[in-house]
Amino acid sequence: MTDTEAPRTEAPAAAPIALSPDSLDALAAAGVTVPSYDRSTLTAGIVHFGVGGFHRAHQAMVMDRLFAEGRALDFAICGVGVLEQDRKMKEVMDAQGGLYTLVLKHADGTREARVIGSIVDYLLAVDDPDGVIERMASPATKIVSLTVTEGGYNFHHVTGEFDESNPAVQADLAAVAAGDLPHTTFGLVTAALQRRRERGIEPFTVMSCDNIPGNGHVAKKMFSAYAELIDPSFATWMRETVAFPNSMVDRITPVTSDDDRAEVRDRLGIADAWPVVAEPFFQWVLEDDFPLGRPPYEDADVQMVDDVEPYEFMKLRLLNASHQGLCYFGYLSGYRYAHEATGDPAIASFLRKYMDLEATPTLAPVPGIDLDDYKATLIERFQNPEVRDTLARLCAESSDRIPKWLLPVVRENLASGGEITRSAAIVASWARYAEGVDEEGAEITVVDRVADRVTATARTQHEHPTAFIEDRELFGDLVDDPRFVEAYLAALDSLHEHGAHVTVQRLA
Repeated sequence: MTDTEAPRTEAPAAAPIALSPDSLDALAAAGVTVPSYDRSTLTAGIVHFGVGGFHRAHQAMVMDRLFAEGRALDFAICGVGVLEQDRKMKEVMDAQGGLYTLVLKHADGTREARVIGSIVDYLLAVDDPDGVIERMASPATKIVSLTVTEGGYNFHHVTGEFDESNPAVQADLAAVAAGDLPHTTFGLVTAALQRRRERGIEPFTVMSCDNIPGNGHVAKKMFSAYAELIDPSFATWMRETVAFPNSMVDRITPVTSDDDRAEVRDRLGIADAWPVVAEPFFQWVLEDDFPLGRPPYEDADVQMVDDVEPYEFMKLRLLNASHQGLCYFGYLSGYRYAHEATGDPAIASFLRKYMDLEATPTLAPVPGIDLDDYKATLIERFQNPEVRDTLARLCAESSDRIPKWLLPVVRENLASGGEITRSAAIVASWARYAEGVDEEGAEITVVDRVADRVTATARTQHEHPTAFIEDRELFGDLVDDPRFVEAYLAALDSLHEHGAHVTVQRLA
């Protein structure tokens, strides 16, 4: 799915126009596609936690399309930031009235751009937790949605249970016990549901849009576990009453760069402090479970289904795991962008063989999807030179990603006798990357919630080759499986002796 407006390709002669509600007429006169609807008629029916690039390229874009058709005007979005680091987004959203530019980058260099107007408010919980809670407690709020990243659900990566030892959770529990307000996403949402229950207002739907298998099930388990620590009877009510639909979301959305801001300024004539760039491809598969009602998502190319699982496993094991397959090998081979790495025939061939021989055998049939076409499209998407998705972004937070995206493929194939050669090599490439030094001796900045731990462990593996996979919090019992260990060590030895590119060539 793409927008239909013709791309602007010529730099405007006039000075750039600062994006704000007051400048929309001037931008429209300059040829920019702006909201065609009266934003003053919108009511915020969705409260969204985690207003980053992905949400603004995905869910917020869907609502903008519906508003442009005069539909679902009571489902505008109120964004919420929970952390102090969200203050910059708060400042930009306030200054621009919630408006931002979405730019879709096609592989041939053309652009499709429009100003999105579906976010009508932004609250920062660190400044006003009561305001956030009260907004969710309002009868107008029908949906609370989440893009808080894979790590935002606070579950142990081996046991899958809620981590109540998390310092932020402990601070919440202490605050609530003292009669104060919580500050975590869990605490804020739970407090809002408590207020609704006390006031006789039906609960909103909690809609997860994060890359986690069974994200709705996970959200229900984690929020209920948090509530159990506050009030067990309320937790029972939450489990029985609150809807947590599953979803699968897909659109490659790289971090906004200064070059992106400059292009929006110079090519479109818009001074936008935080535009969003994304690929044209869009997919959202959503379980239809919204007791208080929902927007007509299906009219904006969202697939409403009874069972999301086949689609999410397809995406997580083919797209997301393949991202891990290309990022470490690519970075260690000297590339810095996804399109550069996937443009290497050896890496592209390695990825396709991983998809065909290891990931696909673990997938159930996916209704309406031709998997061969889907996999070919994935390679094309990775090779889009305009998106400029950085390998550093794909290499980040591996301890949250590898256990959920790749290791299920490994375990299923170990159980069935299937191939694991390439999956084990991807784990080995992460272990080599985690050493924090590339093949030229330059430092690698390892971005991960447990970066210090994995880097310290990885640096011992020359003397202790299985050290990395002995981390049972990340890998469980895989170190006890001789077939996995053999494949892993073969790849790790090759990475150390021959380098990443020779290793991936041999695997391809």
